[in-house]
Amino acid sequence: MDLVLDSHESGDVTVVSVSGEIDVYTAPKLRDRIAQLVAEGRHHLVIDMDGVEFLDSTGLGVLVGGLKKVRVEGGSMEIVCTRERLLKIFRITGLAKVFTIHASQDAALTAG
Repeated sequence: MDLVLDSHESGDVTVVSVSGEIDVYTAPKLRDRIAQLVAEGRHHLVIDMDGVEFLDSTGLGVLVGGLKKVRVEGGSMEIVCTRERLLKIFRITGLAKVFTIHASQDAALTAG
């Protein structure tokens, strides 16, 4: 399965909707999109992962790298995820304490 990325602006926040699988083959596409947004001055990101079917360690690494990039610029990265399978991965790896994970885009946008 491929990775599909769609983004839109909501005020000073960029929402990146992700669907498909984030793995060793597709993760560079997400990494490049995050890097591009940061380079364009978009430092507040919401990554909506409700369409993600699979996430591996490479994908987690991309998310952590993206968080570091936005934080260097004084920005933030919020995650939207309701899929229990993915939430379990965040909990097991300890990344549930690193990222703020929301149940909806609206919740993520009002939190920031």
